[in-house]
Amino acid sequence: MTTQESYFDGGLLQLIGWHLLGAFITAITLGICYPWACCMIYNWETKHTVINGRRLRFTGTAMQLFGNWIKWFLLCIITCGIYSFWMAIALKKWKTKHTEFTD
Repeated sequence: MTTQESYFDGGLLQLIGWHLLGAFITAITLGICYPWACCMIYNWETKHTVINGRRLRFTGTAMQLFGNWIKWFLLCIITCGIYSFWMAIALKKWKTKHTEFTD
């Protein structure tokens, strides 16, 4: 059994560019397009990730994330901010749920 290589082939300048674009879009829309910016960056990250010789792809959409974002925001309000401790985990779970191998 041969072990295939895992690697990330994205570049630093690309990463900086995508983050700057995401920050710009978020700023000019006053945060409304933050889920779109997240999906744009997640898509770039997964597109450049190979695990055991198999490339990943991200299948989530900004509208899906926006719906969850609203739900998580309301949970934060209802719980007086306590749910915010779980938001990072909820986002990581959502991202993982929408990540798959290309083949």
